[in-house]
Amino acid sequence: MTIPTQRSRAEAPARSGRAASLAGLPSLTGLRFYAATAVFLYHVTSRQLSPFSGRTAQDAARLFGVAGGLGVSFFFILSGFILTWSARRTDTPGRFLRRRLVKLYPNHLVTFVAALVVFAGATTTSVRQWLPNLLLVQTWSWDPAVSFSVNAPSWSLGCELLFYLCFPLLLRAVKAISPERLWAWAVTFAAAVVAVPAFAYAVLPGEVRIPGWQAGEVQNWFVYQLPPVRMLEFVLGMLLARIVLTDRWVGVRLWQAVLLCGAGYAVALNVPYLYALSAVWVIPLGLLIPAAAVADVRGRRSPFRGRVMKWLGEVSFAFYLLQATVLIGGDKYLAGHAPYGVAEAVGLSLLAWALTTVLSYLLYTLVERPAMKHLSRPRRKDTAVAATEPTVSIR
Repeated sequence: MTIPTQRSRAEAPARSGRAASLAGLPSLTGLRFYAATAVFLYHVTSRQLSPFSGRTAQDAARLFGVAGGLGVSFFFILSGFILTWSARRTDTPGRFLRRRLVKLYPNHLVTFVAALVVFAGATTTSVRQWLPNLLLVQTWSWDPAVSFSVNAPSWSLGCELLFYLCFPLLLRAVKAISPERLWAWAVTFAAAVVAVPAFAYAVLPGEVRIPGWQAGEVQNWFVYQLPPVRMLEFVLGMLLARIVLTDRWVGVRLWQAVLLCGAGYAVALNVPYLYALSAVWVIPLGLLIPAAAVADVRGRRSPFRGRVMKWLGEVSFAFYLLQATVLIGGDKYLAGHAPYGVAEAVGLSLLAWALTTVLSYLLYTLVERPAMKHLSRPRRKDTAVAATEPTVSIR
């Protein structure tokens, strides 16, 4: 999505020349595709869909079993960061919600139908499963048959929908915080994210488990899917955006944040299951996203921007919504050909990744971009202002 940016001179970090041309934060656009690919790696190596077999399947599932949490946490923090960064001073809640709904629903409706055809059509899908998914309220149920129904990745859109509904009020509250206290609030919200798994382990029932999960059904839902809980990361992203905009960034460089994310991944492989869903990622990603933004604003080098990375980032939302359907469809089609050797399994995974990317481009080109162009166009009186503002691309 493209959203005009309007910031006061007091808030915007100084920039000139090449840095000014990077005000759209292309590094964050590029990073989106890495996050979407992390979710893909989680699904392609999962117990249900993995083309690998034997010990290799176990090793792959362990190595990439934490990648899904990484990708989802990135998107939630990024969403709060970018929406705050690009907030229009003259915007209204109605205009904002119109743009966000136009961003979410066209892709969601197309992938919802595709998932029904590929997956749900082969089984009985009741109205209590498909209707909540269609309305993006499925994530309020702790029953996996509902919360992961039809197109499973769309549960996160249910969280985003709540974020968008609350954003105008949240933005007013975040802007009311004095710059000197922003870091204290950010640390508080990060600590709350870390405390969520501890609460779930201590208080929530863990007896009923789903195969492949290392926690109870209710515990997993509370930590991973419950919208008010995931809103902690969204608000953290908002606070981090204000920290950068008010020139309170601590100076962590992009390469340092990338190394910290690598260390966080190693930690995630060795902590209790629920902590790897979000708690492990909050600090590394909470530094990576602002560091990438600062690198763009100040014109520093970044491996995450460029024509190819920008293109991949633009199609990442479609990629995220399509990847489970492609993998499930492939699994059904190839079910009679398993087991596969390592080389064959790697080749099939790469083929699925490439196919998902191609289909994502088609969905972005034929559905997402036209919808954004024609359904979220500013009113005539806003056109002159919007045309003079830089753009920010977000999921």
